[in-house]
Formats: sequence, C-alpha cells, structure tokens
Amino acid sequence: MKIVGLDVGSKTIGVAVSDLLGMTAQGLTTIKWNEEDIYSADEQLKQIINEHAVGEAVIGLPKHMNGSIGQRGEASQAYAEHVEKIHNIPVILWDERLTTVAAERVLLEADMSRKKRKKVIDKMAAVMILQTYLDQAN
Repeated sequence: MKIVGLDVGSKTIGVAVSDLLGMTAQGLTTIKWNEEDIYSADEQLKQIINEHAVGEAVIGLPKHMNGSIGQRGEASQAYAEHVEKIHNIPVILWDERLTTVAAERVLLEADMSRKKRKKVIDKMAAVMILQTYLDQAN
C-alpha cells in the first residue's frame, strides 16, 4: 500500500507518494485549487489515489512554534476530514513545522531560480512531510 503526502496551501496542494514498501517519498505534482471550494481538488486527488493504489494519506499540520494551531492548521484539519470522507482513506495529520523552510533551503542550495522554486516548493514540502512520517514509522 502506498501513502500520499499532502502539503495543503490556500491556492495549491503539494503531492508526494511513497514507494510500496513505505521507505521513500517522491514528489508527484502540485494541484491548483480554490480553498473556498473544498471539492475543487477532488477529481485530481481521486485520480492520484486510484493510479497509485493509495491506502492512506498524511497531511501536513502547520503549527506555531509554541505548538498551538492557527488558521492554516484549522484549514488543514478541515481538509483532512474532507479527504477521509470523500476518498474513504485514513488520514494522519503530521506536524509540518519548518518543512516549507527546509524545502526552500534545499532548493536554494541547489541554486534553483526563484521562478522554478515557486513551482516546486509545495511538492518538495509534501515530500518532506511524507518522508519524516515514513522515517518515524519505520
């Protein structure tokens, strides 16, 4: 069974998927969506879930450094409930503090242009969310 990792933002959702053994995470795509319409990414996500035989989702839960959950965290929680209900797979919310910062650092070290970084940052953050989950689970 593969696991999908999601980095849910207000305009895009970064998507990563694990290998069959649950050892490594690979970046897949970035879905453009409208946060005001929670159903707007359902078709693309359904296609990914079916194509990759996904049995579980890990969604990044942004927390403040003191551990409290703010507006973005609440939005991720709402989306997690939606994914569980609509796609009928279990969802784990995973602390994603600093994953976007870490992803940005990796891309900067790779000397990637700002324009290219903007296109892949969400997918890279999804990889980091999923990989930290996989590392902890193994």
